Parts: sequence; structure tokens; C-alpha cells
Amino acid sequence: MTTVNTTQIRRFGVVLAFALIAQALCWAIMVVGRAVTSLENTLIAHAIGAPIIAVVVSSIYYKKFNYTTPLQTAIVFISVVVAMDVFIVALLIEKSFAMFASPIGTWIPITSIFLATYLTGILAAKRAKATTREIASHTEKRAKVIHDHALKSNKVVKNNSLIV
Repeated sequence: MTTVNTTQIRRFGVVLAFALIAQALCWAIMVVGRAVTSLENTLIAHAIGAPIIAVVVSSIYYKKFNYTTPLQTAIVFISVVVAMDVFIVALLIEKSFAMFASPIGTWIPITSIFLATYLTGILAAKRAKATTREIASHTEKRAKVIHDHALKSNKVVKNNSLIV
């Protein structure tokens, strides 16, 4: 039987918090949009803004924390979106599930949030691997310089440090 420890709970809490931040920013688009323009224009702005928000918020998450895989992170992000859309927007605010019949109102933003979060995670993982390789390469070069210098000056090298 697998047990969940407090570290795993905290880490899930972090990714959940980032998903909630992204959701709050998407709601801000909807609230402001509905106040200043038509529903159609608001939905278009949301469909464009949702993946941008997902990229920005998930980039910060991946850079600072990166506790979950890109797929896990994308699933958490869209799970929050779907849960909030069903339980808050549809049930409490709209009192209707009609929004789920609208591709631009629901399905395009949900799909784009998933893809944006997932692809951002893939790119973050590739960048992290490249950075690790660069650091390893730099460390190897530094060790060679120290070793070569020690050989030239007849000093002993231990653990890549000169011993006089």
C-alpha cells in the first residue's frame, strides 16, 4: 500500500495553487470582458488569453518548483478549470450547463490550456537538461585545467583541487 506523505501533499498544493491562479486570471478576462464588451468578444479574448495565461503561470511553476511531469501538471490545470466551470460557473453563476455546448466558450480554452501547459513543461524539461549538460561540461573543463596546471607545476591533484 502506498502512503502519501506531507511533502507530496505540499507539492500537490503548490501545483494546485498555480492552477487556481491561472483560473483566476482567466475569470478576470471574463469578468472584465463582460463589463466592457459583448459576450462574443469576451469569449474570443478568453480563447486567446487562456493559453497565454497557462504558458506564463506554468512557466513560473516549472522554473521555481517543477514537482510534477508536464502531463501531470496539464491534468491538474484542466481539472481545476473543469471543476470550477461545472461547480462555480455553470451551477452557481449561470445556473445552466449551456456553456458546455459552446466550443469557443469552453472546449477551445480547455484544450488550449492543456496543450499550453503540457508543451511549456516539455520545453522546460529540455531547457533543464541542456543547462545540466552545460554545467557538467563546464565542470569537466575546469577539472582538466586544474589537473593540467598541477601536472605542469608538479603539484598533487585530489578531488579536482590542488594540494601544495
